Amino acid sequence: MKTTVFRCFLLLSLVVVDGISYAASAHEQDQLSLIQRQLDTIERLAARAKVARTSELNERYRFDYPRLSQDIQRIRQGMQNYLSPSRAQPHDPGDLVGDYRLDIPSVEPSP
Repeated sequence: MKTTVFRCFLLLSLVVVDGISYAASAHEQDQLSLIQRQLDTIERLAARAKVARTSELNERYRFDYPRLSQDIQRIRQGMQNYLSPSRAQPHDPGDLVGDYRLDIPSVEPSP
């Protein structure tokens, strides 16, 4: 359930940021500022979830919190590059990974 919530927040942020491709007006800057605050909230929620998670010895997957954090930082950097472009030509910011499930290798006793 938490994974779905995080993905929804990220997708919402991406849709809003992706739909913005013109010079930032005052209203647009306000909206981007709101998105940045929401990203802060997502990071805080993720940090709490990471601390509160319980590790099961036999679990196969777990949520990849570091990857989520990297993607949030990539979104922030893209917004900052839009608001304060360092050059006239757009550049490819790279793709978000989007897969936050880590495979946990099974712990089998050595023969």
